[in-house]
Amino acid sequence: MNSRPLVVVTGASQGIGAETAQEFARRGYDCVLIARNQARLQSLADEIEKLGAQSIVCSGDLSDLVFARSAIDRTLHQFGRIDVLVNNAAWRKIGTMRTMEPDEWDKTLRICLTAPAFLAKWCAAAMEPERRGVILNISSIQSQLAPGICPAYVAAKGGLDSLTYELAALYGPVGVRVLSLNLGAIDTEMSADYVSSDGEDVSHAIRRYAEEMIPLRRFAQAGEIARSIAMLASDDASYMSGACIGIDGGWRHQATPYSLKQRQFPQDFPPS
Repeated sequence: MNSRPLVVVTGASQGIGAETAQEFARRGYDCVLIARNQARLQSLADEIEKLGAQSIVCSGDLSDLVFARSAIDRTLHQFGRIDVLVNNAAWRKIGTMRTMEPDEWDKTLRICLTAPAFLAKWCAAAMEPERRGVILNISSIQSQLAPGICPAYVAAKGGLDSLTYELAALYGPVGVRVLSLNLGAIDTEMSADYVSSDGEDVSHAIRRYAEEMIPLRRFAQAGEIARSIAMLASDDASYMSGACIGIDGGWRHQATPYSLKQRQFPQDFPPS
């Protein structure tokens, strides 16, 4: 068995996943990188090697559970251990339930819920004999704040939160912690692809609205989220399990846009 701890990161080719893999590498972990984009994964693997860590690249589609299982089998064959699983991969199509097609619904749930469930099962099986391990499910505040424009994604993230409770109840007695991270607005490619039904790019308008609703008045950077993920996987969070943790700049509990508060109480909410 490899002496260094090992993290499996899905959706590792960009954004939060790529930053998370690098953060774990800086903290002494070897990394398994799973995503569809082979070229991006290989570039990330090169960067991780510069940080003194080993990595393997597993390029494929997580909607295919045969591929997902093969990635875990390859991990255990090469490293002999899994210490942390970060279920970060996601896919969704913007549109309402009125226009949702069954294949779009199925693909979203397979990537955002089914794959995380079975990856957790297979990784936990490797963690149980060691009586330690961490499974981190990357969810969204949209599991609780439904926008009305991505039904399958909202349903999948709600399911992922519930799955977190179930897995924590099952694996807690053998020392495996399970947490869900409800992320808010993050500055990634996935937050800049909003298009109207007429084909208009509305990402900037959505960003302005989000910044109005976030008390910290900004989007998070992917590196900030990666550091939070790494902390929650560490012994600094050793008694945290079976919880959904909001990392959203305060958005979920904000009721009033900043501009309206500014109109009511300009002395308390100055221009920013």
